Amino acid sequence: MTAPTTRKDLMIVNMGPQHPSMHGVLRLIVTLDGEDVVDCEPILGYLHRGMEKIAENRTIIQYLPYVTRWDYLATMFTEAITINGPEQLGNIQVPKRASYIRVIMLELSRIASHLLWLGPFMADIGAQTPFFYIFRERELIYDLFEAATGVAEYQKLITRNPIFLERVEGVGIIGRDEAVNWGLLGPMLRASGIEWDLRKVDHYESYDEFDWQALEGIPGGPYENLEMRHFDRLKDPEWNDFEYRFISKKPSPTFELSKQELYVRVEAPKGELGIFLIGDQSVFPWIWKIRPSGFINLQILPQLVKRMKLADIMTILGSIDIIMGEVDR
Repeated sequence: MTAPTTRKDLMIVNMGPQHPSMHGVLRLIVTLDGEDVVDCEPILGYLHRGMEKIAENRTIIQYLPYVTRWDYLATMFTEAITINGPEQLGNIQVPKRASYIRVIMLELSRIASHLLWLGPFMADIGAQTPFFYIFRERELIYDLFEAATGVAEYQKLITRNPIFLERVEGVGIIGRDEAVNWGLLGPMLRASGIEWDLRKVDHYESYDEFDWQALEGIPGGPYENLEMRHFDRLKDPEWNDFEYRFISKKPSPTFELSKQELYVRVEAPKGELGIFLIGDQSVFPWIWKIRPSGFINLQILPQLVKRMKLADIMTILGSIDIIMGEVDR
């Protein structure tokens, strides 16, 4: 009887596109040496729906229902960027009251998006309890659009939990130079020690009139992607100085997009969300290109998982916080 031999060949396995931790239809072709990751190739395209070409054949108002299918966990931001572009292209001045309402809605949407990243991320690494708790605050935002609570409780349950810290600290570390060279965005960039937030850089809407802080953290990986923020108070609480403006009640108003090009961006929950827009004196955009942060941030995944263990892939991928609806578009 011959003794069994140990094979030393590399093994290639598929993770996804139906894997429960893929956060959408993402496929990873992973090359393994035992439990060690040698290479990883993300395969996209399973969710492509032609969102950009649809935009070029619709008026802005007609296109608005489509944009919530990009990042369907941060729909306020996809709608905001869709209207910000034409507004700037046509030099449309938004009333201060509308700008304040937008900021409130955007920041509530940001909290809801981060909550629904945190819950599934914890489930990815084996902690099921936080996944159920996050819906409590998320429902307050979705149903009542009031302030979300529970941050202190999450700190006790998650960020100070020794089991959680042992699992996530020291994997998928990204340095400052790497973050810049890869063009990373949002919490992934700020968690690497780079202070870059378009709400402070571009001074759009009325963010400058609020006292708020984007991030308190240290450079690193999944653990540092737990973004902390506060949104305290107005510098000038004169709430009666709004310029009210009423818009026509036509069911589907249209306006021409002037013949020029523009790139507009906002700081979405996952980073910079941008639109490149070219008008052509028509109600339809001539060119409409989407620059989603999830697509940009996903490109560093192969480098982050190399020389890690197979089980670390889910931890690192989950920390990037991708939504395949905006990655594939």
